[in-house]
Amino acid sequence: MRKLSYVVACSLDGFIGDEHGDASAMLRFLDEEFTGFLTAELPETLPTHGRKALGVDHLENKRFDTVVQGRASYEVALREGITSPYGHLREYVASRTLGASPDPNVEVIADDLTGRVRALKAEEGGLDIYLCGGSRLAGALLDEIDEIVVKTYPLVYGRGMPMFGTGLDLKEFTLDSVRTFANGALVRTYGRKR
Repeated sequence: MRKLSYVVACSLDGFIGDEHGDASAMLRFLDEEFTGFLTAELPETLPTHGRKALGVDHLENKRFDTVVQGRASYEVALREGITSPYGHLREYVASRTLGASPDPNVEVIADDLTGRVRALKAEEGGLDIYLCGGSRLAGALLDEIDEIVVKTYPLVYGRGMPMFGTGLDLKEFTLDSVRTFANGALVRTYGRKR
């Protein structure tokens, strides 16, 4: 069974962006050490255009071969004219309103999101599935999430978009690892407690 891993950047107080989802304040922590970690450990979580800019677009997928993201996250790329932000992965966008996909590499999931994700997880072989966001999508798929990788930056938003944007039942995860960085960021990895 393939894992669904929610890899998410957030503030100290658990927000993935301001009220409008803008997370640009977190970009200042993408220094040489942190970017080195991302390219070594999670290279496929970097968008294709970011991989090219860093000169790491030649790297093979290490952990993931598929990405699922929400419409709002996908629209960040669309506003920049990028229709396939994760072209190095199989791309799925969960949206009831997007309509037809603007790119042949991107499949829109309009109905039965949970069923589609379960089918992806049940596929034989391959690597795991990267849940890119956003908040409402993570909330909708919480029961399917097997791992959470939280990139925490030393910022406090006070209010904003939470990591899980829906009413949820209590779920428990176990801490698998913690990595700290000189800039104050840290990466915590949690596995689903079953």
